[in-house]
Amino acid sequence: MDVRHKLVILADAAKYDVSCASSGAKRGGGSGLGSSTGVGLCHSYTPDGRCVSLLKILFTNYCIYDCQFCVNRVTSSTRRARFTVDEVVQLTIDFYRRNYIEGLFLSSGVIQSPDYTMEQLVEVARRLRLKEGFRGYIHLKAIPIASEELVVAAGRWADRLSANIELPRQSDLQRLAPEKKRTDIEQTMAQVRSHVDESRNERSRSRKAPPFAPAGQSTQMVIGATPSTDTDILQTSSELYTKYQLRRVYYSAFSPIPHADSRLPAQSPPLLREHRLYQADWLMRFYGFEPAEIVAPESPNLDLDLDPKHAWALRNRGLFPVDVNKADREMLLRVPGIGTRNVARILKLRKHRAIRLQDLSRLRVALKRAKPFIVTADHNPAVFMLDSEHLKGRTQTTERQLMLFDASGAAVTGEF
Repeated sequence: MDVRHKLVILADAAKYDVSCASSGAKRGGGSGLGSSTGVGLCHSYTPDGRCVSLLKILFTNYCIYDCQFCVNRVTSSTRRARFTVDEVVQLTIDFYRRNYIEGLFLSSGVIQSPDYTMEQLVEVARRLRLKEGFRGYIHLKAIPIASEELVVAAGRWADRLSANIELPRQSDLQRLAPEKKRTDIEQTMAQVRSHVDESRNERSRSRKAPPFAPAGQSTQMVIGATPSTDTDILQTSSELYTKYQLRRVYYSAFSPIPHADSRLPAQSPPLLREHRLYQADWLMRFYGFEPAEIVAPESPNLDLDLDPKHAWALRNRGLFPVDVNKADREMLLRVPGIGTRNVARILKLRKHRAIRLQDLSRLRVALKRAKPFIVTADHNPAVFMLDSEHLKGRTQTTERQLMLFDASGAAVTGEF
């Protein structure tokens, strides 16, 4: 099979792995092919968080595991292919020189053993860095159970690593992927975090110290393949963020596959559920919400009709309306329609004058959502506005598609 046919198969197979994003990390070593900084170079990471174009492929879609939710499982009849290290290196360079890409995302099915597979991925990154002088973005999949020595080597050459948690609970893995254990996956995450912390400490003492995965690590969780609730999913994400300092948890809606196991659902979950999980994830990381606050106590899943911040506000109407001229930062962050950037602007502006609705409009606060929940110098909502049964309908707005990346590799859902 020639490289072109392999690319068709393995680029298509890679679409199921969503755990990639550009973080905007800068790699030292001066100018070089694909470098994102320096005089005269035409590629750069934009400050507004635009994701760079990546060549996103699997090294191979052969796999020794039989994960029932995966189209590349060993018992699947899908068409197979496998690159060589040289082919991936040459593809990356050729695509870059044609200005098609700015970096590489390389994942793989597990072949022969986790160590052997990890060796192949590491060798691709090593050759790109040392032989080709490639300074662009590289994201490698960290294979659970692979030796720590190989994880260290991967972090030496890659900007970001990701070990996929796969499913929300260990019981889900036992049901659909019994060959995988959450403890093994988390062990790899722990190794990455340990070496990231060690590298940061060394670089704080000397800029000449080599970086280790400067863009950190991420993971992916398949949703809708098992009965796990949004409460389960968000609790798992919160634990992973806390324990391993992940930069991102990606949520991938289960997609039905040919000849699927009878334990799998016949249909995908609503894509809006995936959207709501990203919004909830954003609230946990940047708005100070705990998982138990985000999901209503009476229901284990997120409301698909309202974004989770708005739904929380309606469940806690007694805390509103909030005076934007007096409230602290933590409370302002919980007002629907006011995002993190505008909270900072409001705190700065109110030092100089009393804030009015016109000021919020100029800041592009989503006033349709915010007005029933706030007090300004010229606006004080009547009590009935928060008690009205029609408040939910009056303040709903058409959802915009998620923007998944900002300059630090974080999810962006807008000011909500």
